[in-house]
Amino acid sequence: MGGIVREFVGLPSPVAGRAGAGGHPCQGVYHRPAGAPPKTAFIATHYNVDFSEHYLAEHLAARGYGFLGWNTRFRGNEAYFLLDHALAEIGTGVRWLREQAGAERIVLLGNSGGGSLMAAYQSQAVLPNVTPVAGMRPAPAIEDLPVGDLFIALAAHAGRPEVLTAWMDPSVTDETDPLSADPSLDPFDPANGPPYGAEFQARYRAAQRARNERITDRVLARLDALTGTRARDELFTVHRTWADLRMMDPSIEPSDREADRCYLGEPVKANYGVLGIGSLCTLRSWLSMWSLRTSQCSAAPHLARITVPSLVVHATADEGVYDSDARAIFDALGTSDKTLDFIEDTHYLPRSRPWAADLIDAWVRDH
Repeated sequence: MGGIVREFVGLPSPVAGRAGAGGHPCQGVYHRPAGAPPKTAFIATHYNVDFSEHYLAEHLAARGYGFLGWNTRFRGNEAYFLLDHALAEIGTGVRWLREQAGAERIVLLGNSGGGSLMAAYQSQAVLPNVTPVAGMRPAPAIEDLPVGDLFIALAAHAGRPEVLTAWMDPSVTDETDPLSADPSLDPFDPANGPPYGAEFQARYRAAQRARNERITDRVLARLDALTGTRARDELFTVHRTWADLRMMDPSIEPSDREADRCYLGEPVKANYGVLGIGSLCTLRSWLSMWSLRTSQCSAAPHLARITVPSLVVHATADEGVYDSDARAIFDALGTSDKTLDFIEDTHYLPRSRPWAADLIDAWVRDH
């Protein structure tokens, strides 16, 4: 990876002030080849994961591109996420690439959970449609976002409310008790599987959606109850979110993935642990990110507004993104110039990053 320049980038946010300790809200690392500034640059951002040193940054810089691994102020701060604020801060990174780094073409890279986020960014830039969550003021900065020229979804989920609901353990009977369980819906009770029968799968999926809706009902009621009080929002926890039946039963959507695996290892241990998506929320961040009813973090509506050339890359051994997710993203894209490709690897591509960079490089050069 010789000859690669790494530049720290810290920029003000159009929606939040600088931290008291001095840090800029928007931060990242720009990788580029030494010499003349590259004319094509990537930007990759996630809802809460730090992408500043993204695993493809050096590989794509070595192939002649700029790569800005970009973080909004919600990096490591998922509990407080607001979509419109995040989009404004992604726009800050895109403008920096055009105005300061000299990039003439911008590739929006939507990796993992960032797939729906970067789709929402392009969607908003093309046709403003994102509204503030209940009780929040509009963010004028999202009304004039610079558009991307190409879009890539890499090992991407179908959206935050969709992935949380698909992974939720619907056997939870008491949201305040992480051990509560309805035995008839317990995915880890051998009486239910694996393998899981069609009837159990149908009941389970319906119960997952019902759990999401119950939480939304409770959140909306609680926001109403706070009206006129000294509090405008509050924190709450969501237990047990590592229980997608496909994690335990590889006969459901067969692929190259290992059986009984999720991103944190064995699903039953992860499910009863303390690390999980959506595990800590505010009332408003639930509505913004996780609610099936109110979240604007679902990919499909945003993908329909993307008309630039697009590439979807699916990792065939992914432990949490499935073939149906990749094909749904591909089908939802509004562009007629779209490509679906596959890499034989797990979610973070530990064995195939150079090949992934070659694939992306070839596609970008073709466009």
